[in-house]
Amino acid sequence: MFRKKNDSAATQKSGFVKRLRARLNRGDSWLSYDLANLAPGGKIDEDVLDDLEATLVMADVGVDTAERILSDLKRSLARNELADVQALRNGLQQSLLSILEPVARPLEISASASPFVILMVGVNGAGKTTTIGKLARRLLDEGHSVMLAAGDTFRAAAIEQLQAWGAQNDVTVIAQQHGADPAAVIFDAYEAARSRNVDVLLADTAGRLQSQSGLMAELEKIKRVLARQDARAPQEVMLVLDASQGQNALVQAEEFHRTIGVTGITVTKLDGSAKGGILLAIADKLGIPVRFIGIGEKAEDMQAFDANEFVDALLSNEESHGNRSA
Repeated sequence: MFRKKNDSAATQKSGFVKRLRARLNRGDSWLSYDLANLAPGGKIDEDVLDDLEATLVMADVGVDTAERILSDLKRSLARNELADVQALRNGLQQSLLSILEPVARPLEISASASPFVILMVGVNGAGKTTTIGKLARRLLDEGHSVMLAAGDTFRAAAIEQLQAWGAQNDVTVIAQQHGADPAAVIFDAYEAARSRNVDVLLADTAGRLQSQSGLMAELEKIKRVLARQDARAPQEVMLVLDASQGQNALVQAEEFHRTIGVTGITVTKLDGSAKGGILLAIADKLGIPVRFIGIGEKAEDMQAFDANEFVDALLSNEESHGNRSA
């Protein structure tokens, strides 16, 4: 049984990597087309690197991070180490990995916390509630017991959506009526999870813009209420970001981190963006661990972030991976 589960997980991961590569490699807004297109004659010079920098900026990497990447490549050019397109590809790969590898840190559930509380935060439309459902499924598959808290009490639809995920995964959802105090809901869920020896409590919160000071203060209240029960809680504050938001996602991450101290990030909707460069901007600017990335609605469409796989997907070409999907 254990072997079958492992085999299934490996198959899902393999399929996920293929889909990620195909969906990042759409159009020419990112590094999806051969780098040779930047240097049709095969010669790498300052003009080629300037064009590459512009490509990075347009792909949501941001000016500062693009300059950091290009500074490495320009030093290599000065040392005559960029003899051809393949050398440029290799140099770019190392530069991207130097930014992403430090933040590719998986979520680890500590057995010493009972329950281990994951507070899910983010703006409306980022895919927060869907991410909760996917994460619940993943944790169950890993052998953890899970409970959900419907802390988004501003939208009745959010409570119903979370209850649907709970029913689908056979997981208890603690909820109150529409308009209830979110901190009270999450407090009750914490007490229920502790009394039932549940391993992980996933707490939903209302989607909010980082500019809404009242709602951001509510998150601080939820953190204070949890900390009264366990000084370590919440053990994880996971921010869900929509990749298609581009540089605005970086602004969101900065403000949420400033307000409540984000400890992990999940980037969703990479299938809706042919770019993905915002991951590099966030990693470079904030250094917050990226736990998961998502490319679709199904549970298997969210996987742990792997820097090597992501960079490979960005730089993949027909020679190494076959024809690209449209």
